[in-house]
Amino acid sequence: MKCLFVSSRSCTVLLDEAGDYYARVPARLVLNGRELGREARSVASLFSLVPDTDYCLRALREGMAPEELRFRTAQEKCVMNVRRFGARGDGLSDDTAAVQAAILCCPEGGRVLVDAGEYRVGPLFLKSHITLELARDATLRLLTDRSRFPILPGAIPDADGEGETLLGTWEGNPLDSFASALTGIGVEDVRIIGEGAVDGCGQMGDWWINPKVPRGAFRGRLLFLRDCANITVQGVTFRNSPAWNLHPCFSKRLRFFNIAVEAPASSPNTDGFDPESCRDVKVYGARFSVGDDCVAIKSGKLYMGMKYQRSCEDVEIAWCAMLDGHGGVTVGSELAGGVRNVRVHHCFMRGNDRGLRIKTRRGRGKFAVADDIRFEDVRMEGVKAPLVINCLYFCDPDGHAQWVQSREPRPVDDTTPTVGEIRFERVSATDCQGCVAYVLGLPERPVERVLLRDCAFEFAEDAAPMTPAMAEGVEPCVKRGVVAMFARKVELEDVRLHGVQGQSVEAVGVGEVRTQRMTLK
Repeated sequence: MKCLFVSSRSCTVLLDEAGDYYARVPARLVLNGRELGREARSVASLFSLVPDTDYCLRALREGMAPEELRFRTAQEKCVMNVRRFGARGDGLSDDTAAVQAAILCCPEGGRVLVDAGEYRVGPLFLKSHITLELARDATLRLLTDRSRFPILPGAIPDADGEGETLLGTWEGNPLDSFASALTGIGVEDVRIIGEGAVDGCGQMGDWWINPKVPRGAFRGRLLFLRDCANITVQGVTFRNSPAWNLHPCFSKRLRFFNIAVEAPASSPNTDGFDPESCRDVKVYGARFSVGDDCVAIKSGKLYMGMKYQRSCEDVEIAWCAMLDGHGGVTVGSELAGGVRNVRVHHCFMRGNDRGLRIKTRRGRGKFAVADDIRFEDVRMEGVKAPLVINCLYFCDPDGHAQWVQSREPRPVDDTTPTVGEIRFERVSATDCQGCVAYVLGLPERPVERVLLRDCAFEFAEDAAPMTPAMAEGVEPCVKRGVVAMFARKVELEDVRLHGVQGQSVEAVGVGEVRTQRMTLK
């Protein structure tokens, strides 16, 4: 066992480093001699602890030696219960002012407690050096009348006439957007913990109607962080966001443990977790089931990439479950500042359209470099197209334009993106539909290197045709192997394919294809 995080009232532990979202063997947990019950996940969190107290956690597994972990909870200055500030939690009253007052009044090292109840609130703004706890059976339920929401201006010119202060953002551009359920602007050292929930009520009001139309401003999120540092989110459930669920931007040292993110499959643009131009990000033990990509790692569109050149880097997604959603883990498509040093490992995916996905397009810019992206030890069930790299993604108003979608080489200039080395190791997938992998690079700048090593893919017997990459001219396919166009090098080592119809590798415009120890059934 390994301790990942300790607050004054909670702790997160890694129980099985070699498991995925689910541990290989469930554990019976005992804390200071008290039975906690059976835990089937690889990462688990404990709540309702006492501050400044020593604990001993034991994990008992059938057929295995017991494991023991000792830790001490942090100190806590005081508790600010929102009900003491007038919050009713009755599901009817507007509790915004009371909850916000508790946050603003909380001293450094204090904890704001949202006790059990249903609290109707508008956007709340976070404060540095505090803990916000949503207790079990506590829900912050977002108001639906957008006229009650503050607007974050996209960019405000600085007094010197040269710089700008960025606040609101929408899909990679500085645009006016409504404040989010939990909004952090320039805050640091914040913990959002607990077994409660934040419900955006996106299915109510008009958030999901004509979702790309900015009525007053663009839609807000459930958690938005701008220029923040040292933020930890643990245990909380986020559901039914008006737009993206969790969106940290230009922030660093972010930790997310055992969160759950939920939205109906039909909900528009309800991405689960979208770090944009962030650094040092870790997501452990999270569960996603949403209406768009479960995780999408981004760094803005052309204006942001060229002006700020802020990459999203040093990102680790591990021991997570991506259930449904358009993509399991995606890089892009807004990556004009670059994405590098990403490691996704020991994750479980089920029912996604595409599993591990890179998407970009002409027009993202010369700093839009996706490189050193590693997907390792990922298990998939019922994912239609497990691996997709698409450099002709047809997003944005001009996404279908001929200059974006042409398969003829275009001049390389300041708008040309790059996809470097993408590695898939120990990836297994059953009940696939369309193809094992679909790689579509740019003819003027092919994908540098794609490696599949020690991977296994099996197609469903009743597989149906599907379109693996969202680009013009991509035909639906079924039971195809690795399809690669416009890449410098494609390497397959110890790859096992079951149920492929036709060639195992189809390559067009690929400089080198290398296969070793391929197994076909």
